[in-house]
Amino acid sequence: MARKHSKHGTYGDSHGEEEAPAATVPCWLCGRPTGKTIVWHHPVPKSRGGRDVVPMHPVCQQTLIANFTNSELQRYGMDVTGLLDNPAVRKFVDWVANKDPDFTAPQAKKQR
Repeated sequence: MARKHSKHGTYGDSHGEEEAPAATVPCWLCGRPTGKTIVWHHPVPKSRGGRDVVPMHPVCQQTLIANFTNSELQRYGMDVTGLLDNPAVRKFVDWVANKDPDFTAPQAKKQR
């Protein structure tokens, strides 16, 4: 039978120490600190062989998906400056810069 607790100490004993708050990571696209919800986005889509993931706000990921196809994202790869050269993405990043990290907004459908 498995033990519920370690025999060498009490379960969950923190010795009165408080944990430091977790460091917030910046969003890959907009650079703002991430909030409660972090989306781990593949800059190069998995269907195109991408393996790396980057932290993003859900609204930032939705903007990328609405403005780029998988082929375009594959061409840009990990180059965020290339994505920011797109006028629609630049306009979005400038607009969202002063918003709360947990801000969400509905996104328009892809324009194809």
